[in-house]
Amino acid sequence: MPKITKRIVDFAKPKSKEYFIWDSEMRRFGLRVLPSGRKSYVIHYRRNGRYRRLTVGQHGELTPSEARDIAREHLVEVARGGDPSQRRRIERRAPNVSALGERLIKEHAIVRLKPSTQREYDRAVRIFINPAIGGFKVGEVTRGDISQLHHRLRHIPYQANRVLGVLSKMFNMAEIWGLRPDGSNPCRHISKYPERKRERFLSSDELRQLAQVLEQAEITGAESQAAITAIRLLVLTGCRLGEIQTLRWDYIDGSYIVLPDSKTGPRRLPLTPAIRHVLSGIDREQGNPYVIQGKLPGSHLTDMQHPWQRIRERAGLSDVRIHDLRHTYASHAIAAGMSLPLVGKLLGHTQVQTTARYAHLADDHVKQAAEQLSGQLETLML
Repeated sequence: MPKITKRIVDFAKPKSKEYFIWDSEMRRFGLRVLPSGRKSYVIHYRRNGRYRRLTVGQHGELTPSEARDIAREHLVEVARGGDPSQRRRIERRAPNVSALGERLIKEHAIVRLKPSTQREYDRAVRIFINPAIGGFKVGEVTRGDISQLHHRLRHIPYQANRVLGVLSKMFNMAEIWGLRPDGSNPCRHISKYPERKRERFLSSDELRQLAQVLEQAEITGAESQAAITAIRLLVLTGCRLGEIQTLRWDYIDGSYIVLPDSKTGPRRLPLTPAIRHVLSGIDREQGNPYVIQGKLPGSHLTDMQHPWQRIRERAGLSDVRIHDLRHTYASHAIAAGMSLPLVGKLLGHTQVQTTARYAHLADDHVKQAAEQLSGQLETLML
């Protein structure tokens, strides 16, 4: 076996069948000669008990020296447990990122995720991912590409992090579907931007203001009964908006409201007298299963943002989001002396860390109680 040089390659003549000349210096590197006279540089190796052969490049496009260098890189990959032949097959049949996003929505999001999360995925793919890297081959996307996309969205850090999460899921699924090698997710090690958690909640005076505006809107007909009822239930239950919008009459079971499919799974809410009072004031539409009725027969109300914006302006609460009504429920529960685990159970949290964002409120009440007690003891001691 000679060392493969330009002279050896040039003098290699075609035969009736293909044959190989293996290099004397680099084991598993050789020259393949076809009956047509076409010559290519190859390597061979075993992976998982199977024989593999990989074409490094064509003679004429590569010199023997250049081919040797590329072959060395591939063989190093093999020595580290990789399979360059499989990787190349994956890269060749891999779609672009736009097609991967479409498949993610159809085969993962629609099948496994809730409708609201499906919409978030679809929005991230259409608005942020496809315009930036939609035309890139899935196997060619690098960590630098993802980092650059994430950096471009730094002015909207919350959205940037949501897009990064969708991208990470896309490339995890690409590995599962055999479109990228295992462990090659380019989103790994990219740090999310810090997010400022909003903890706005309504004081007792603000709640009274809101109640007055709702009552006035009910009397004048300025807002639909469905929107007014939804806001009252949001305050009284601490539920998420989607849970109230899709609340059905058959979820009301004796002394509880049973939510079969909340964000964190099935959940039971005590049916308090205040909630019963609100529900008793609803004019039920025959054949409509929803508590918060929509404009179309048999539907639920879908647009709460516009009514809420009008109501909060009238109440002087222009900085309050609908989700802040959930924070309000939690903060008043803590003010009433409830423990964080109990508040978490009322809110349907599955992890203590989620409720821990309200810990400082509990600390404030403990501090006030300590100061009050200390003052009483001071009058006795001094």
